[in-house]
Amino acid sequence: MQATRSGLMNGMAGVAIFSGSLPATRLAVTGFDPVFLTVARAAIAGGLALALLLALRQKRPASGDLLPLAVVALGVVVGFPLLTAYALETVTSAHSVVFIGLLPLATAIFGVLRGGERPRPLFWLFSGLGSLLIAGFAAGQGLGATSTGDLLMLAAILVCGLGYAEGAALSRRLGGWQVISWALVLSLPVMAAVLMLRLPESFSGVSPAAWGGLAYVSLFSMLIGFVFWYRGLAQGGIAAVGQLQLLQPFLGLTLAGLLLGEEVSPLMLAVTTGVVGCVAAARKFAR
Repeated sequence: MQATRSGLMNGMAGVAIFSGSLPATRLAVTGFDPVFLTVARAAIAGGLALALLLALRQKRPASGDLLPLAVVALGVVVGFPLLTAYALETVTSAHSVVFIGLLPLATAIFGVLRGGERPRPLFWLFSGLGSLLIAGFAAGQGLGATSTGDLLMLAAILVCGLGYAEGAALSRRLGGWQVISWALVLSLPVMAAVLMLRLPESFSGVSPAAWGGLAYVSLFSMLIGFVFWYRGLAQGGIAAVGQLQLLQPFLGLTLAGLLLGEEVSPLMLAVTTGVVGCVAAARKFAR
């Protein structure tokens, strides 16, 4: 019981931090191209992670952990940041936040495949209903300018769910902050090299808001949030704690409206509310 409660608390802290990721990314892409933004945030967080691991004299991962760490890196260090950065060039952060409602289902599916969890059948029923609401929302936007952004967001959700589940399984052996730190360090040489290649000639046109977005996604979205999130998933269960992500659309829509002045349409609120209801019901049957 204590582990479950601690897992929920850590998971909630991670969700609160991640809620600012898409609005911050939206700000950052006004000054940086998606590839540079992705490698910059990973390189900054990777440098900090390396310093942390060295300062605390952490033991190196076993050779058998390297492939799972590579999966984590591809999912949450490279895949999700890059895909969402491209998506946010064509859609608003308020629009993209609705797709976060799919993350609990994606995380749970990979939790079964990679973490050995077995939620009850009613879990899949309610999670599936939530996914249908998201699919209906995307289809209702038509095949115009937002279709590419929607597809990129769906791909981002899939790779992120895989990275979450793989990292949670590793956290049981390595610890939450160690997993994301080693994943960042593993990808650091490539990220640093690409960063040098994509370095702009000048940063004179970059606004303070874009710099602030880069700082947030580098420190909080890329490192600090995962310290809490992976620990929470490992303590409380991937499927169960993963359902806390149902709160992320609400928080993200609030931030998009308050900080960016983006329109939060009644349809977005209705879809988000429906997804929250479905996934809240699913959480009762996660174990």
